[in-house]
Amino acid sequence: MIIILALLVASGLILLAYMWREAHQNVVRIHELYLDEFPESFNGLKVFFISDIHTREIENKLLEQINDSIDLVIIGGDLMEKEVPFERVSRNLDQLSKIAPNYFVWGNNDYEGDYRKLDVLLREKGVIILDNTCARFESGGETITLIGTDDPTMERDQLELAIADANEKETSYKILASHNPSIVGKILKEHEIGFVMCGHTHGGQIRLFKWGIAERGGFKDHGQTKVFISNGYGYTKIPLRLCAPAETHVLTFYRKSK
Repeated sequence: MIIILALLVASGLILLAYMWREAHQNVVRIHELYLDEFPESFNGLKVFFISDIHTREIENKLLEQINDSIDLVIIGGDLMEKEVPFERVSRNLDQLSKIAPNYFVWGNNDYEGDYRKLDVLLREKGVIILDNTCARFESGGETITLIGTDDPTMERDQLELAIADANEKETSYKILASHNPSIVGKILKEHEIGFVMCGHTHGGQIRLFKWGIAERGGFKDHGQTKVFISNGYGYTKIPLRLCAPAETHVLTFYRKSK
């Protein structure tokens, strides 16, 4: 009986150590995307996507894994949460600024603390905040519009307003960043959004095999729109993950050959 109890305790400790390791991984996943109608002059566009940083500190060992020249960094919300010191947030932004220009969309946990102070900090660091607005990039006579909505969880998103901003000029391709993937339910065919990237779910954070409170991160289709959901870099409530390891991403975009 004592031996069995000791084995159970040892197994529990090993499992906890494994879950702690999954929650603190510094992983950069590489994705090559071949998309219909993606503008050829932007072939090879590289985006570093990180969401749900929460309480974590971005380490050099993460940045050292990014071997390619990145064009844009997109922070997919939950850069922080309540009680996270702004000194840590500032250091994280400094780390991300080493990679490429930063673009940010709000997440629900970003509003837990002094979000006005966060807004000031972001602007001081030169981060472009996409709160129901967009940014445009031109190359070879073609245009990409990066659209960002405020947080859907807090019902601050106004997708129609962001689309109206994007449509002020003719655009050839739209990419949408939004913290909560629930935004996908508001996308209409006439919005002509080619790609969406989100976080928020943590991939369920702690899963039992294929079961979890949210689906594991990955790619899926929503009509003509390709959707990507990240497991995220950080964690909430407890510093543990299971079957939904921490991750960040380098997304390289190409036009799909006909």
